[in-house]
Amino acid sequence: MCGIAGFVHRDRPATTAAVQAMCDAIVHRGPDDAGYYTDRSCGIGMRRLSIIDLHTGHQPLSNEDGSLWIVFNGEIYDYQNLRAWLIGRGHQFRTNSDTETIVHLYEEEGPAGFARLHGMFAFAIWDVKRQELVIARDRFGKKPLYYADLTEGFFFGSELKCLQAAGLSLDLDQEALRLYFQFGYVPDPYSPYRQVRKLAGGAWLRYKRGSPLQEQRYWRLPEPTVTSLTEAQARARIRETVDEAVRLRMIADVPLGAFLSGGIDSSIVTGSMARQSKDPVKTFSIGFEESAYNELGYAAQVAQMFKTEHHEILVKPDSVSLVDRLVRHFDEPFADSSAIPTYLVSEFAARSVKVALSGDGGDELFGGYTRFADIDHLTFADRIPQAARRMISRAAELLPHSAYGKNYLRMISRPSAFERYLERNFTPYFLRKQLLTPDWMLPADSAYLRRIFSDHLLPEEVSIVNRMMYFETGVHLTGDMLVKVDRMSMANSLEVRSPLLDQEVAAVAATIPSQWKIHQGRGKHILIEAFRDVLPPGLLTRPKQGFAIPLAEWLRGPLRPMLRDHVLGKSFVERGLISPSFAERLIDEHEAGRRDNSTSLWSLLVLELWFAQNGL
Repeated sequence: MCGIAGFVHRDRPATTAAVQAMCDAIVHRGPDDAGYYTDRSCGIGMRRLSIIDLHTGHQPLSNEDGSLWIVFNGEIYDYQNLRAWLIGRGHQFRTNSDTETIVHLYEEEGPAGFARLHGMFAFAIWDVKRQELVIARDRFGKKPLYYADLTEGFFFGSELKCLQAAGLSLDLDQEALRLYFQFGYVPDPYSPYRQVRKLAGGAWLRYKRGSPLQEQRYWRLPEPTVTSLTEAQARARIRETVDEAVRLRMIADVPLGAFLSGGIDSSIVTGSMARQSKDPVKTFSIGFEESAYNELGYAAQVAQMFKTEHHEILVKPDSVSLVDRLVRHFDEPFADSSAIPTYLVSEFAARSVKVALSGDGGDELFGGYTRFADIDHLTFADRIPQAARRMISRAAELLPHSAYGKNYLRMISRPSAFERYLERNFTPYFLRKQLLTPDWMLPADSAYLRRIFSDHLLPEEVSIVNRMMYFETGVHLTGDMLVKVDRMSMANSLEVRSPLLDQEVAAVAATIPSQWKIHQGRGKHILIEAFRDVLPPGLLTRPKQGFAIPLAEWLRGPLRPMLRDHVLGKSFVERGLISPSFAERLIDEHEAGRRDNSTSLWSLLVLELWFAQNGL
């Protein structure tokens, strides 16, 4: 696990100092080691957090004759099997690292070999003979990879800091910020800078001077299929596949533990670890003083059942200093406030372990979010005649902002389930229309979003639940959830592994009918049933609770001065993004307790802090 960076200049030689500057910007991702390689115009480098092959896994690594060089961020879980196969094919290894496995695999099969890799990763391979660079990213996009194809050359890095350290001139991407205002993050492939993009999950890209960029997908999220299994057989298959995914992710040469929130997914992962470990599993939980955000009691039940070596802490963070720090680590506007508890639990766990397993992915693959069932219940809107929908939409337009039901009327008036889903789960149209100036609004219909997210949309004949789960996994999981986990864990030099986002688990999940996932309005039904006999009874019926913080209270309390100073301050107002009077109205409503506007206000605060930190 580490961070990587590099470039291929168009008209000047590479220097070690230039590569080192890019890597020094991400020392938090790899405090244990550093390495650099240059060849004519190419320079690649890495910062390493040592997890496997602690003594001989130094990077960059090459193949036998030095014709291929690699820098690698991540873990390949089944690398030992690949290594044995490659040795049988005549390859000679100098280390026992998973990194060297990739370079020999590329030598053997080229990019076609990437489909063999089982893990989370981002890497770059420099081909000395062909003078070309190939970069690749894991299937779900767990590990980040930015790139820029500019007149001065091609640049890549694990974080935007790397590209900024290269001294590149970067312009703000207005399109990306429009998306931020709707989603609360900048979705792939966009970045906040027009010249920089994110490589798609499951994709590779080849750069060669004088040739157009070549980008291809080696994997796509499996589409829903019809299973021949009975429900009982499907439960057994899920359990077998999840247990194997956990086993693979317990391979490490350093101390290892698990995040334990007290929810279903982290409890399943912890229990599987406990059943497969000869030593007590180290588990880590955090809670807040506000009881509504404290799950320590549930986590303790799980820890007691599995006899873990449990660590818990009740935190009262300095929210003001923490917010500044988090914005700096994300490099781009990112408004998911659950980043704060993710940072705090990562900081806590990193005191004892270098690797932690998490339960990320269960909600997306097995229908755990309540919004899936909610959208399913709204299919009645499909029976409303189009003329009536237009009347409902006009009526919603006429209602004042503070009128309850305004956004609901807008939602049911939408012409498609996809648009209802967008209205229900992200910043609604009417709020954006009153808050933002016209230049910063996305088009009112969904055609624009359908175009940019076309890879993540299934045909209309597929059930709405399956379509939304597919979209969530391909867009929201990669752009929000996994970004949050990567940045917050790596800010504390901690590697986080997600067994439920194993490619084999995803393949099994794709065969499960949606009615087995969402049963009587509750999600993850079949996943829960698959592990019912090994979970504490109290967890099986508790309502879903997100990994959240008392944000609404903080914005009325310790964050109140920061919020007003930044969102209503001269600098932000003069950017021309928002209506100052409407923003002030949102703040006043929130402070008076008339409405919880914390999500919208947080997104504005984070954006202005990001502008300020980047000198924009």
